[in-house]
Amino acid sequence: MWPLYAAAFTTAFGAHGIAASLGGLSGDAVTSLLTLGGLLALYDGAEVLLKPVFGTLADRIGARPVLLGGLLAFAAASALYAVADSPGWLWAARLGQGASASAFSPSASALVARLNPAAKHGRAFGSYGFYKSIGYTLGPLLGGILVWAGGLWLLFTVLALLAAAVATWAALAVPHVAPLPRPRQTVADLARRLTDPAFLQPTAALAGATAALSVGVGFLPVSGAAAGLGTVSTGAAVSVLAACAAVVQPKAGRALDTGRLTARTGIATGLLTTAAGLACAMLPGLVGVLLAAALIGIGTGLITPLGFATLAASTPPERLGQTMGSAELGRELGDAGGPLLVAAIATTATLTYGYAALALLLTAGPIAALSTRRRTTHAPADTPQS
Repeated sequence: MWPLYAAAFTTAFGAHGIAASLGGLSGDAVTSLLTLGGLLALYDGAEVLLKPVFGTLADRIGARPVLLGGLLAFAAASALYAVADSPGWLWAARLGQGASASAFSPSASALVARLNPAAKHGRAFGSYGFYKSIGYTLGPLLGGILVWAGGLWLLFTVLALLAAAVATWAALAVPHVAPLPRPRQTVADLARRLTDPAFLQPTAALAGATAALSVGVGFLPVSGAAAGLGTVSTGAAVSVLAACAAVVQPKAGRALDTGRLTARTGIATGLLTTAAGLACAMLPGLVGVLLAAALIGIGTGLITPLGFATLAASTPPERLGQTMGSAELGRELGDAGGPLLVAAIATTATLTYGYAALALLLTAGPIAALSTRRRTTHAPADTPQS
């Protein structure tokens, strides 16, 4: 499992380490905000398009070869810029990194499910999410240090060496998991499975959690600055968010495995907790920012391992790669959609209304589920016919 955890760290570190450093580059690399936005969108855009494709490929030929190929391709894409060290090659390297992460990320998730019995899925996905959160947390810090010490060239070099090392480790330690026989699947079968509530509900929860996480990381510093807080205080708040998410995920996974927490209750609690965090972001000052960061982190930490464990439990083993790739697509859409929603509302009103809109959106799922459960519970029994 450890190489899979390292792969989770690699994709998170690569995404956030570079993204947080691009804005500080000299004018010959990032000449405008449009250029910066394009470079940031390349990575996520490749993931949105390719994760379901590579997930399906993992089911067809096995998750391990796709994992190793993705890690090696990530190393090659990173080395491309490290060797060329030219602004023009930054676009190609960033696109290559996103495409490569699209291969090894869903493959790693599928292997987490295949290499662990169902009774341990919560703990396994909790640990996997923990190390991914560590990558998100340390990425901006370590990336900034590396760029300060040697420029973007050094950061790409470190990422190339890291991905190559993880690929070698995985080749030596991760066992071969043969692809399972797959019944023939039509487009209608795929559409039916991806529109089933067993897939849609946990995927929607994962997308909502990712949306709130992105909004917290991106907009809480804005709220802090508006309240007169310095960059150290706002940076500490974002670190609190990431740390809470990292700490809660393994605990939530263990609680699921031991029966102390059900997936439905845990996900609903996570959504409501995250919504409460967004509501706290509407409060002025440091207290509101810190409460928002802690609650968003706790809520997303609850949702992530429980959502993936639920998907693994409801998916035929021979389709795990496809399901994980499609679920990752949902998360990427949440990652982009959450900040866009908040930004659009903040542009026409204020940031407070943006937080409120996303909080209401997150509470819609638990409220709808509770209403459905009450109607089912209080529905009159069918009258026996004579």
